[in-house]
Amino acid sequence: MKEVINIFWFRRDLRIKDNHGFCKALLSGKPVLPIFIFDSTILNDLDDDDPRVCFILDELNKLQEEFERAGSSLWIYHGKPLNAFKRLLVEYDIDTVFTNRDYEPYATERDRTIGDLLREEGIGLLDFKDQVIYDRDDIVKKDGKPYTVFTPYSKKWLEKLELGCIELFPSGKYLGNLLKTSPFKRFYLRDLGFRRTNIDIPPKNISVSLLEDYKLKRDFPVLNATSRLGIHLRFGTVSIRELTLLAAKNSKSFLNELIWRNFYMDILWHFPHVEKLAFKKEYEFIPWLNSEKDFKKWCEGKTGYPLVDAGVRQLNQTGFMHNRLRMVTASFLCKHLLIDWRWGEAYFASKLLDYELASNNGGWQWAAGTGCDAAPYFRVFNPLLQQQKFDPEFEFIKKWVPEFGSSDYPKPMIDHKFARERAINVYRSALKK
Repeated sequence: MKEVINIFWFRRDLRIKDNHGFCKALLSGKPVLPIFIFDSTILNDLDDDDPRVCFILDELNKLQEEFERAGSSLWIYHGKPLNAFKRLLVEYDIDTVFTNRDYEPYATERDRTIGDLLREEGIGLLDFKDQVIYDRDDIVKKDGKPYTVFTPYSKKWLEKLELGCIELFPSGKYLGNLLKTSPFKRFYLRDLGFRRTNIDIPPKNISVSLLEDYKLKRDFPVLNATSRLGIHLRFGTVSIRELTLLAAKNSKSFLNELIWRNFYMDILWHFPHVEKLAFKKEYEFIPWLNSEKDFKKWCEGKTGYPLVDAGVRQLNQTGFMHNRLRMVTASFLCKHLLIDWRWGEAYFASKLLDYELASNNGGWQWAAGTGCDAAPYFRVFNPLLQQQKFDPEFEFIKKWVPEFGSSDYPKPMIDHKFARERAINVYRSALKK
């Protein structure tokens, strides 16, 4: 007779410390088998040198080492999640599957499918809030409807934060409750069809001094004064609860960025159509020009606007783009070039180490004017003024666009005044229909 066990399914929570669902699983009274599934549906859409896959595998190897020290192991599968669970059902007598909640449309549909399979076998599926402080209906208006404007949302968020302390989960104390097993097979990049790249992953530690200076320095890309924690938040190698407590003590400005992240997660949950469509449906009728030639120049950082080009080249070479430049480059693509925001969103999704659907989508729709609480259509960033404000000595530009100032650097591909007036007229005409 097989031993009855519980399973913890790691996804966007690749850590032991302060892991909500993992802690609940370990305290469930039955031995816990930790698992991870390399979902082929996701991997098949990635380039074979995607550094995020390297990062995930490296983090899984760290978890594996910890579990092996505790006399257990991490079960890793490569393929369709449904097939993984069908195999688990054959190999183990499972009582309950524990996991942490995900909010992206694909993930919620995947979890429904897995939940249906488990219910047919009399197995429970329990999910927990872990990657945000508040989710689903935690922050809503008095009438129960979701907020679509950030300022009142953030006020309610902060009021709720002040009403009670954030609970941390001591999951690391209970590794003795893992299922005792011999080590499972180790996975290597080649097993997944990927290869290692030379793109560096930023560290997951953050200093108090950076938080204290965040408000003053965050908009200047040359200063490297942002946290670079995006990839760690995306894959849960840091705890959002610990980070929120740290931010609340040291930087209201940084805390505000965490609230924006939570806001966009809630928008995606309540309005899943934003994944493919404009939040403001009337913006679906903008007649984008969608010039592939112009898009190629933007992707290569050859627009003739140095701050735009520096930002895109930083992204192409490092997998990171400074947040100020994300706004500038996105505005330029949508409003100067009249290229559909979804083109830019997809490009960022393919390049950003910290790509997260909710935040990426929210940022692009904000820049395009199509989203909730977005920049109005008549607000068009002037890349030259942005450079004068945030890179006045051209330090950042010279680092990423070394030919700037020489005859090798292209002239601006479009005049700002002309592009601004054209964008406003196109938007205004489309919205009148």
